[in-house]
Amino acid sequence: MSDQPDQPANPAEEPEPAPAEDGGAAEQEKKTEEEVQQPWATRRELHAHAPKSMAFDGTNHGVVADRIIGNVTTEIHYSFGGLGSGTPASGEISPAYLDRLSGVFVDEGTRFAQLRDRLLKEQVLVLTGTPFTGRRAAALMLLRSVGATPVHALDSTTAPGNLTGLFGTPGKAAGYVLCDLTTSRDDPLREAQFNALRDLMHEQKTHLVITTGVGAYLEDAIRPEEWKPPGQKAVLAARLTVDVGAEATSRLLALPGVDEFLSRGHQLREVVGYATELRQYAVGQRDESELADYSLRALKHQVREWFAEPEEIIHLREKAFLIALAAFDGGPYALTAELSDLLYSQLQRVGDPKRHEAIPVFSTHIGKRLQLARADTYAEAEDTEWGEVTQLKAAFLDDRTALVLLPEVWTGHPAARPALVKWLNELADDGRPLVRTRAAATAAVLARTDLPSTMALIIEPWARSDRARRRTTAVSALTLAHQIDAPNIPRIIDAWSADADDPRPCWVAVRAQGLIGTERPEAALASLRAQAQRQHARKNPDQQVRDELPKSVALLLLSPEADTVLAELLRSLPDHRSARELAVQGFLTACGRRDEEAGHGRPLVLDWYARADQDDSPAALGIVQLVRDALDDRAFTEEAERVLRGWIQAADQDEKAEWALASLLTRLAATPREISRLDYLLRNPQGPDGGPYPQVATRLRAVLPRPMPA
Repeated sequence: MSDQPDQPANPAEEPEPAPAEDGGAAEQEKKTEEEVQQPWATRRELHAHAPKSMAFDGTNHGVVADRIIGNVTTEIHYSFGGLGSGTPASGEISPAYLDRLSGVFVDEGTRFAQLRDRLLKEQVLVLTGTPFTGRRAAALMLLRSVGATPVHALDSTTAPGNLTGLFGTPGKAAGYVLCDLTTSRDDPLREAQFNALRDLMHEQKTHLVITTGVGAYLEDAIRPEEWKPPGQKAVLAARLTVDVGAEATSRLLALPGVDEFLSRGHQLREVVGYATELRQYAVGQRDESELADYSLRALKHQVREWFAEPEEIIHLREKAFLIALAAFDGGPYALTAELSDLLYSQLQRVGDPKRHEAIPVFSTHIGKRLQLARADTYAEAEDTEWGEVTQLKAAFLDDRTALVLLPEVWTGHPAARPALVKWLNELADDGRPLVRTRAAATAAVLARTDLPSTMALIIEPWARSDRARRRTTAVSALTLAHQIDAPNIPRIIDAWSADADDPRPCWVAVRAQGLIGTERPEAALASLRAQAQRQHARKNPDQQVRDELPKSVALLLLSPEADTVLAELLRSLPDHRSARELAVQGFLTACGRRDEEAGHGRPLVLDWYARADQDDSPAALGIVQLVRDALDDRAFTEEAERVLRGWIQAADQDEKAEWALASLLTRLAATPREISRLDYLLRNPQGPDGGPYPQVATRLRAVLPRPMPA
C-alpha cells in the first residue's frame, strides 16, 4: 500500500507516528500487525468479542437496535404514584402525605420490623442504601410507626459537624428525617457527633432517621443499617391496588409486558411510574405501544440524568466510567476501569488542553461505582490470545443501556466528541483484540445514530490510516454497523471497493465485502470482480488489495451462503481472465482453511463436499470442477497440488475426510491424463515435516480407476 502519511481529517485525530529508528523493531511490529490483518482473525475477533447485542453472523439485525437507539422523545416525570405535594426539602411534612404514603408502602421482604425496634431503643438511626430504593419512604414510615409525628425534614446540605445546630428549643415535631447526608473522607460523620445527636433526641424525646449512600464515610463506632427494598412486583401491586382495586390489579399484573418490565431491574421510582402508566392504560389513557415503551423511556431518562448532573454530584471520572462500561459492557471489569481512566484524561482537557489532573490510584469504590451505573459483576470465561480464562466481568443490569448511552453522549454532548475520538483512536491501536473490537462496536453504534459525523471523525480516518490495526478496526466497525442497521453501509463499502485513488479504504472495503456479503453474495462478488479487473489492468497494482481479494472470496465460500457463492463463481469463470483468477484463487484459499474449533482440523471445503455429495447437491460437482480447473491452470497447478497434499494428510487422521477425498478423487479422475496425474501425486508425495507419506495414500490410489490400455 502507499506510504503516504495520513492527512488528519479533524483536529481530534493525532498524526501518524514517525518511523522507528530501529529497523528490526519496525519490521517486527509490521509483521505483528500483518498477523492481526488476517481476515480469519478479524472474523474470529468479531465472533468472540462483539457485544452480545451485536452477536456477529454476517447478517443485518437492525430491528432490535432500531427500537432501542431510535428516537423516543416522550419525557418522564416521576410523581411517585400521584402522592402529591407535602415533601419539602426542609420543614414539616404534611400529615396527609404521610397517610397516603402509608397506604402504598410495602415492608414485605424487608427488615422494617427490626429497624423499627432499633429506632425505638436508640432514637437515632442511620439508614444506608442505593439511591432510588425507597430509603426516604422507609425513613418516614419508621418514624410514623414509632409515633414520632409530626415529622420535620432537615436540610440535607448540612455538614456532619453542624447537625446539632439544626435542633433549637423543642418544638411540636416528634420526629426528624435528614435525607442524603453528604460525607467525605475529610468530613465524615464522627462518633462524637452521632452521640451528641442521640443525647439530644433523648433530651427532647424525639426520634431522628438519617439516610445516606452505601460506602458513606462514618466512623467505625456508628453502626448503620442498610435498607434493602421490597420486591418490585409487591410495590407495583400495592400501588395498583390503591389506584384501581384488587380485581383490576390482578388483570393488569397478568399483562404479558409486566414480567418483561420487572425483569429489567428498574428502580422503585420507575416501578412507581409504571404503576401510573398501567392505571392510565386501564382507563384508556394509554395504548399498548405507549405502555410497552415506558421501560425504554425510563432508561433514556436515567441516562440523560447521569450526564446532566454537575460534577459535584457525579464526578467526571465516573461519567468516563459510564461511557467505558457502555463500550465494554459484559467485558472484564479491570479492563473497563483501566480504559475509563484513559477517557477521563482526555475529557479533562476538553476546553482546557493544559489541564491534566493526577488520577487517584486507590480512590474508587467498586460497589459505589457499579451502583451508580446500575451494573453488576460476575465471573465468566473469556477467550484470550492465551486460551480461555475466568475473569470478573461487569455489565449493566439492563442490556439496552449501552445502546442508549453512547448515542446520548455523542449527540447530546457534542463537546465531548474530540475526547471520544482520541480515546477510540487509542483503543483501535491497542494490541488486545477485545479492546479493538469494542472500539469498532462503539463506532458502529455512533454510526447508527449519526453516520455523517462518525464516518468523518472516526471510521474514514481509520480506513485511510497507515496503521494496519486502525484499518482492521474500520473493517470491524463497518461490519458491526451493518449488523445493527446503520444506514448506507453497503453503499459505502461498494464505493470504497471502487476507490482508485487510495488503496487503504479500498482494502478495508474488500475485506468488509467478505464479512457482510453473506446477505448479498452476488453484489459482493460483483464488486470484488470489478476491483480485481481494475488491479489486473494497472501497471503497478496494489499488492495488499490484490492479496485481499481472494481472501474475501474465501470468506464468502465458507459462509452460510456457500452454495450461492459457488454457483456465482462458476458462472463467472468464462468472463475476464481476472474473474477466473479471482474465482480459482479464492476457492484455493478457502480449501486451505480447517475447522480447528471442532477439534478434528478437517478441511472445511472437503467437509462441505462430503455433505453436498451425500445430499446429491450441485455444489459437489461445482467443487470438483474448480479443483480440476485449478489443476489444469498452470498459474495454479502447484497451489492446487499443495491443497490436495494437505487434504491427503488430513485424511490420514480422519476417516470421514478419507471417505470424502476418495469420492472427490474418483470424480476428478475422468481422463487418462487426470488419472496419471493423481496417481503420480499419490505415489510421489511428501509426508508431514518431510517424513514418509501417510499410509492413506495407498488406499486412495486403490480407488482410482485404472487407465484403459491403449
